[in-house]
Amino acid sequence: MNLPEKAEEVHAALAAAFNTGNIDTVFEIYDYNGIIVPEPGKVVSGKEQFEEAVKSILSVNGTMAIKTVYCLQTGDVAVGRSEWSITDGDEVKISAKGIEVMQRQADGHWKIIIDHAFGALDSLKA
Repeated sequence: MNLPEKAEEVHAALAAAFNTGNIDTVFEIYDYNGIIVPEPGKVVSGKEQFEEAVKSILSVNGTMAIKTVYCLQTGDVAVGRSEWSITDGDEVKISAKGIEVMQRQADGHWKIIIDHAFGALDSLKA
């Protein structure tokens, strides 16, 4: 598994990890001490809740694609805006616009510490 060495590589690494179907690979890209919003209005944290959220997304049959709209970095912290989807052939199973906060780890690799998978949707209510 290739963990991202640059903040702007995190989205591509996450999509590749999801597309392997290997949950352990996906978990390596996340920091369990952070938070993930796997669906609007649902915020989870901690290993057990992360695993449940990721397993739910992995259960959607198809291929994940993540486009990096931007990635801004200062020091060991970065924020990214993504457009992502899971498709099966021509059928779009799910798509959204997300916001992710990433942090460089002591080993030089980047992990997502906040993943709001729907954070940039126009219709999202606070």
